[in-house]
Amino acid sequence: MSTKLTKLEGSVKRRWWLVAGTILLILLTAGVGAASHYWKLRAAHAGSGSADEIPTAEVRRGELVDSVELRGEVKAVKSVVLTAPSSAGDIQIVKLAKNGSMVKKNDVLVQLDVTTLQNTLAQHRSDLKQAEAQIEGAHAQANLQQEQDRTDLLKSGYDVQRARLETSKKDILSKIDGEKNKLLLADAEQKLKEIEQKLTSDGTSAKADLASKKQKSEKALLEVDQDKSRLAAMTLRAPVDGMVTLMPNYRAGGMFGGGSAPEFKEGDRAWPGASILELPDLSALQVVARVDESDRARLRSGQNVKVRIDAVPDKEFVGRVEEISSMAKPDYSGWPPTKNFDMTVRIEKSDSRLRPGMSATARVAASRVADAVLIPAEAAFSRSGRMVAYVLSRGAFGGGFKEREIVTGRRGDGQLEVLQGLKPGDRVALKLPLQEKTQ
Repeated sequence: MSTKLTKLEGSVKRRWWLVAGTILLILLTAGVGAASHYWKLRAAHAGSGSADEIPTAEVRRGELVDSVELRGEVKAVKSVVLTAPSSAGDIQIVKLAKNGSMVKKNDVLVQLDVTTLQNTLAQHRSDLKQAEAQIEGAHAQANLQQEQDRTDLLKSGYDVQRARLETSKKDILSKIDGEKNKLLLADAEQKLKEIEQKLTSDGTSAKADLASKKQKSEKALLEVDQDKSRLAAMTLRAPVDGMVTLMPNYRAGGMFGGGSAPEFKEGDRAWPGASILELPDLSALQVVARVDESDRARLRSGQNVKVRIDAVPDKEFVGRVEEISSMAKPDYSGWPPTKNFDMTVRIEKSDSRLRPGMSATARVAASRVADAVLIPAEAAFSRSGRMVAYVLSRGAFGGGFKEREIVTGRRGDGQLEVLQGLKPGDRVALKLPLQEKTQ
């Protein structure tokens, strides 16, 4: 009896251990499967980049500003330009004020070469002295000739009187002597007339000669005065206080000149009328930019402009579109050449650090959308011809991103209008998730 009981207990124990082992095996298998599924999800999630690692942005509702961004240059509204004399020909610059230097009124800013002009002036002064000496000689010669003619006239008058006196003795002289005295009187009277005519002729001739020499002298004096004026024009002085801005020397630039032309410098040759430098009025500045043909229809006078100056990065300036040219101009700064329009932006409040010639970026608010669903422009991705965004979702095993097709509208100031596919409050990825990159 005890033996059978013992066998029965052993059989029950074996069955119990078998059941317990089976249950344990089932539990272990389920646990391993669950763990495997968990780590697969973790691995998939880690393969796409953690939601905490990928930057996101919230979809929001607000105003979209559609902007046109242009590059330009700061210029003064008013300025005084100093140019090379128009009558000097090509002339070398021997002295030139430094670009950006502050100057006072009457300071010498440009000195042009005067060597040739000084030689010309010396020659004309010599001609003037010679002409003046000739006038003095003509005066002296005319006076001598006049004195001689008067002396001859006086002597001839005496001869006529003597001849008349002899003729009056005809009653006491023979007929032959009387006729002889008449002939002598006639000769004396004729000679007197000739001397009187000579006196008049010599006077007229002396006046004409003197007038000719005076005309020559006046011409020489005029040339000397012109040379002095030209010599003075070779020194360009500051008409007002200001800051020197050197102008581009287009002859020293490339084939098309323009922005590639270097500034004037000492040793360059300036052509007649060449603009060498300007003194801008720093109290009123503007930005002059070029507008592409494709953007011209979106811009108009009076639009607000935000201006960034490269040399003053810590400040944003406010301006307005003041003028846009009505005619397009060819731009040869690139190839192939393009056509664009000149646009002037008036800076409303200047800064003491601003200088003409500084490069600037002007952002014009071309249009506005008052109530738009907005995302950053970098949150939209092109996938197989579709625009998509990756929306952050939260689950039991952490966050992930779900691709969602979107329809976009206008773009402006780094933002993109979303017409369909997203709603305010969604969070979208700003970088493409890793698993999407490998697909």
